[in-house]
Order: sequence, then structure tokens, then C-alpha cells
Amino acid sequence: MPQLQVVAHHTLAAGKEEETLALYPALAKASRAEPGNVFFTVFRQLDNPREVLIYERYASREAFDAHRETPHFKDLVLGRILPLLDNRVLEQFDVPE
Repeated sequence: MPQLQVVAHHTLAAGKEEETLALYPALAKASRAEPGNVFFTVFRQLDNPREVLIYERYASREAFDAHRETPHFKDLVLGRILPLLDNRVLEQFDVPE
């Protein structure tokens, strides 16, 4: 079963950058502790500080589905981060074995 690579692009709402950025460390820490998480890293774009990239890998598609059902995902991403974004693009890739 291939691993799943996920790349999430977040565009932070103007004026909400610091409030939103403060939420990512807790999301990364909780996500890294999940049994199916391989890695989870958050980057802020150098030439556009409103752009954030989340680079994450899971042991399987099922592990990613489980991630999306965790309390921290529902609270931090769905409840607190998404309302502070102008845009969100999610890309998923199978990782060849």
C-alpha cells in the first residue's frame, strides 16, 4: 500500500496572519504524534507572507482519513484555521513504493 503525500496551500486572510500562524505549531505537533503520520511540516512563503505550505505524509490513505477525523484537526483546521483563510488548495499524491 503506497504512502500518501499531501500538500496544502493556505492563503491567510489579510490582517489575520499572526492569529493564523499561531495555530500551526499546535497542529503540527498533534499531527506528528498520530500513528499513521510520517512527517508534517509547515512553511511560510518568503516572497508572500500570506502564503503557507503544509507538507505532510501519511503511511496510507486510510491514515490520512484518520487524521481528518482527529479532534485536533476538527478543532484547529476546521474550526479555527479555515475561517481565517482566503483560500485553501489541497493536493494528494500516491508515493511510489
